[in-house]
Amino acid sequence: MDNAKLQQHAIAAECFVEVPFFDLDPMHIVWHGNYVKYFEQARCELLRKIQYDYPQMKASGYYWPIVDMRLKYIKPAKFGDKLLCVATFKEFENRLKIDYVIQSASSGEKLCKGYTVQVAVTTTDFEMQLVSPPILGQQLHQFIQAQ
Repeated sequence: MDNAKLQQHAIAAECFVEVPFFDLDPMHIVWHGNYVKYFEQARCELLRKIQYDYPQMKASGYYWPIVDMRLKYIKPAKFGDKLLCVATFKEFENRLKIDYVIQSASSGEKLCKGYTVQVAVTTTDFEMQLVSPPILGQQLHQFIQAQ
């Protein structure tokens, strides 16, 4: 399997978030940094979907720190808004790239989009891997085969 095949399968996961009061800034909209937290919730759902969430990553001998992130704010979310957060695998061969869209659960209007890039580092000596460990491709392949 390669990145092109991954694109054909569009493996995605979603979660819902109801904006709590403590996520607001002084302007009474979601503080920009909290969108990163919403990305994380969707990313965990996505990783669980292929059975390679953070505990499985560590057990396989790798940590996957985020080394790059981009967010584009389109429209603010407010207290009580129900958000749909979607994470989609984009690349896995040399790095793990995941795209995100956060939208209003009721109207479907896009509020934020972005991506994260993670790389594998060994748990023993924190050596960055230039190619993703085979376990990630295996988990993606198993998930696709099961569909």
